Parts: sequence; C-alpha cells; structure tokens
Amino acid sequence: MKRPRLGFLGVGWIGRHRMNAILESGEADVVAIADNNAYVASDAAKNAPNACVVTSLDELLDCDLDGVVIATPSALHPEQSIAALDRGVAVFCQKPLGRSQLETSRVIDAARRANRLLGVDLSYRFTNAIDAMRREITSGRVGRVYAADLVFHNAYGPDKPWFYDAAESGGGCLIDLGIHLVDLALWMFGDVRAYNVRGQLFVNGRPFVRDGRAVEDHAIAHIELEDGAVIRVACSWNLSAGCDAEIGATFYGTRGAVAMRNENGSFYDFTAERFEKTSRITLASPPDAWGGRAAVEWTRRLARDARFDESIASLEEVARVLDSIYEQSGGQAILPVLELSA
Repeated sequence: MKRPRLGFLGVGWIGRHRMNAILESGEADVVAIADNNAYVASDAAKNAPNACVVTSLDELLDCDLDGVVIATPSALHPEQSIAALDRGVAVFCQKPLGRSQLETSRVIDAARRANRLLGVDLSYRFTNAIDAMRREITSGRVGRVYAADLVFHNAYGPDKPWFYDAAESGGGCLIDLGIHLVDLALWMFGDVRAYNVRGQLFVNGRPFVRDGRAVEDHAIAHIELEDGAVIRVACSWNLSAGCDAEIGATFYGTRGAVAMRNENGSFYDFTAERFEKTSRITLASPPDAWGGRAAVEWTRRLARDARFDESIASLEEVARVLDSIYEQSGGQAILPVLELSA
C-alpha cells in the first residue's frame, strides 16, 4: 500500500501530539506543516525534518497531499475541512466538526461529494476500556441495554481564550466535553436516533442564557431514544470534583451492566468492568496509550481506501442532540454560520 502524504494544519499541543503518534506508527509521511505561529510550526517540524513549513491552508494543499489533519479553533473547522475536501484531500479534524448540525452536515456533504475519507478525533472511542465495553454490548452478554449514565467533569477550564467565545467555540463544556459523551452513548446504542432531548445549562452556578458570546460551564441532559432507551449526560468545567477529572460511563442491560471510570482523577487511565448483580469482572485496565489511536486508525484506513465512509454521517445526529440542548437555553438559538464553499 502507498504511504499517505499528510499535511498538518495547527500544531499546538493536540495537533503536535497527533502528528507524533502518526510518525511513531510509521503509517504515513508528514510532508507539510502549517500554523499561524511560525515558532510553533518550526518547532514541530523538528520531528518531521522532511516536511516543508508553510503559512496557510492554501499553501499546505499545494503540497500534493493525500490527507490533512486539522487542529485549529472550532469555528475554522468547517471552512478548512470543506476547502481541503474540495481539493480532493481527505480530512481528519479535531472535534467538533462543526459548531452546529448545519455546519456538521455541510462538511459531511462535501466529503460525500468529493468521495474522500473524513474522520473526526472522537478519541475516547479508541480507548481499550470503551472497546471492551462495546464488545460486551454487541455480543449480547449484558442483554438489551436500556439506560446509560455518562459524566465528564474537568476541574480545570480550557487554557485558550477562544474556548470562552461562543462564536469561535460553538459553546462551552457541552460541545467541548459533552460531545464525547453523546457520541459514545449513541454509538454504543447502535446510532439510534434521539426523539426527546431535555437539557439544562449553567454558568457560574446560574441558569445559562445563550447570547452568542458567553459559554456554559455545566451541562445536564436527558436523552430518550427511539427504541425506548434513556441516556443521562453531565459535564462541566471548573467543577469542585475533589480531583483533576471525573470521567465515567455506565450502560445498563437486562442481564448485566458495563462501566468505565478514570483512575485517581486521571484524564488518561481508565478501567472497564462488567457487573452481574453484586459481582464485577475487569475488562480493561491501565496502561493504555490511546491518545493518538484515532488519528493512526484514520491514517491506516486512508492508505487502504481514501473513499468516503458513510458511517461518519452518525455525527449529524450527535450535532442535532447538542443543538437541541443549546436551543433550550433560550436567547440566541443558532450561532452565526460561516460562509462555506458550495
């Protein structure tokens, strides 16, 4: 198989981590790097000495790429992804793919139109813990799954100013952390459609009203699926959690349950278990170097087949659920949408 030629747009901490994971895998050649900070770009290039350093997406796309990895502020994701896809270049983008269902759908439509592979870095799908839980569910060992509880509480807020501007980020903790929870839940249930969504958002302990600028720091949602199952989601920034983070997901079935939790407040170490009445069986435990696994898997798929994969369309339902929760916060229900390519 041909090794894909990749470009990287945005090589801050997360972009650089994904680049290094792909380099360590040996699955692709990094041929071009772009970042609006020249020092950051040149420093990242030390790990990819054969890559040229450029200053814009247009220059990046002129480098004869098979794929581009995008790790820029959220408001830029749709425009940049569509520009790459329209040039026939596959895309792996940080989440969220768009700040709304409309933006998300337009990127997916562009990938379908270009017949190019599109991936999104929903990295928790690729942890050993979640993989083990999903195998238990799909095998039927826990019976019919009818309820789920998922949480992601971060004792810190993001360190980049753009996260706190709704026009740039699309929202606060819900779109930053809650997107992982909603995605995992719908994916575990087999991408069943939600028919009733109720949510409440807070900022500084008070009900949040969406004004297109400020963002929420705590979100709670109740999601009912068409098959009758119920999902409860809670996420936050800067919560007094007694540790760095509280991350967990439990899925309840008619013959048992499966659950994952982070160990000792870690953002990276997870244990998964299957419960049968009062007994428990460990399914997965640390260590697990999962951070760049989604990017590496996308790269492998790109080497095998660069064509569009329809499974990415499930992210439209994730975005629709998030939109529904935001719309219940009143005020400005829909964020300004960037002018995107046709």
